[in-house]
Amino acid sequence: KRLKWFQKEAKRSLRNEIYFFLRPSDRRTDLLKINIVNPKPFKAKLKKEKISLCRVRIGGFENRTKCLEYIPADIEINSDKSSIHSINIYPYSPIPSNKDSYAVVLKLSNPKRQGLYQFHSYGQPKGESVSSYLGSWTIVID
Repeated sequence: KRLKWFQKEAKRSLRNEIYFFLRPSDRRTDLLKINIVNPKPFKAKLKKEKISLCRVRIGGFENRTKCLEYIPADIEINSDKSSIHSINIYPYSPIPSNKDSYAVVLKLSNPKRQGLYQFHSYGQPKGESVSSYLGSWTIVID
């Protein structure tokens, strides 16, 4: 399933802010954990401090996309050498399945290589021990 995303800068090697949206239609239940997996090497340095989870207003023609409220969460990055493999986000309280949109925000420098980068997202619903597939974001770097 294709998920909505937004980035401020698509040129390679430039500083970027990427919003990975989780809209109400993408979440069926309250989420205890979000896991973002990146199969193809997305060569970018990413620090925990540069990842945040927030309730978001999705911008459009008139409004800018912006975080309305940051949600405290524990964040783990699994990477080797220079590429990100997966990011685990554990919000302190579950993300409710309400009408609000949420986003995972990454602040990083774009990779030097252009192309399409796919990020898969998995969410662990309340009351279950395993994560289920939510969808994918395909980001374009030119």
